[in-house]
Amino acid sequence: MDTIRYGIIGAGMMGREHIRNLQLIPGAVVTAVSDPDPDQRALSQDLAGRGCTAFADHCELLARNLCDAFVVASPNHTHVDVLKDLLPADRPILVEKPLCTTVEDSRTIVALAARRKAPVWVAMEYRYMPPLQRLMRELAEGTAGRLHMISIREHRYPFLRKVGDWNRFAANTGGTLVEKCCHFFDLMRLLAGAAPVRVYASGGMDVNFLDEDYGGRRPDILDNAFVVVDFANGVRAMLDLCMFAEGSYWQEQISAVGDRARVDALIPGPARFSADGRERPAEIVVSPRATKVERREAVHTDETILSAGDHHGSTYFQHRKFFDMVRDGGRPEVTLEDGLMAVVMGAAAERSARTGEAVDLRGAL
Repeated sequence: MDTIRYGIIGAGMMGREHIRNLQLIPGAVVTAVSDPDPDQRALSQDLAGRGCTAFADHCELLARNLCDAFVVASPNHTHVDVLKDLLPADRPILVEKPLCTTVEDSRTIVALAARRKAPVWVAMEYRYMPPLQRLMRELAEGTAGRLHMISIREHRYPFLRKVGDWNRFAANTGGTLVEKCCHFFDLMRLLAGAAPVRVYASGGMDVNFLDEDYGGRRPDILDNAFVVVDFANGVRAMLDLCMFAEGSYWQEQISAVGDRARVDALIPGPARFSADGRERPAEIVVSPRATKVERREAVHTDETILSAGDHHGSTYFQHRKFFDMVRDGGRPEVTLEDGLMAVVMGAAAERSARTGEAVDLRGAL
């Protein structure tokens, strides 16, 4: 299969990021987009170019048999119904995070997908950020020694405005700790190499969207939180999230601390949100205990790839791997079970933030 025809379901901001990145991959062609919003549909069809057909409904797209693979980038709360329609077609699917907004819906999709052969890949693209790939390589090579602690800080801009402002409400997103932070819980599991057993969170809605009103409905999503996760192998992890810190030079700071060294990945935010509008390199920092001499290196990513999206090149590198899997066969690197566990952890953190109590995850699956 030299050419893979993609259908993009959900033609908004993230859908267009997928289109821009697919246009960088020889052999990838976007042949169809679907979205109920006519403006978003037209923008994405125009971006995809000649040969792309636009539909108001994903079922119409599916019925036309124009695609070899699908990308689901529609609003979070639509994922469960979209996937129920797509799964019987038995073609490869890349579904944006979170898999679904609830644990129950995520389990339903995992069960339905077990009946098919074609793979489903959950888009945890943060795994593929070059600085995080570098951090994981340092850990695999033993630089940090035996891992004990993981720290993930994201200090960033508020949630962007979406069509219909659907992302202002936890009922549509799963809550901030599902919608935004499932990426980070997935990273924690990947780095720790073990199952989470306990989650405790403290968070609030203290700054953003406090004056917004939608026909009597007020936004109810957290804009800051701390989350602590204990893993079965003794590793501990912490998330520090702030959604009103767009002045920060580093948007993400990921630290892994072992008995030999600390390894940090420092990642800037998108250029379009920086003061000068320029791309900035990420950095990897290794701080050994033995020498106490810090080693700091820039991690450069091609600016064409960086400018194709807001996730420091990770969408492109994820798509390269997904494309290769569809073309050559194989299994997804990020499975439905991975997607489910990220939702389990995020939902537990949301619950803990509401109740003030730790949530035991043993036996969660």
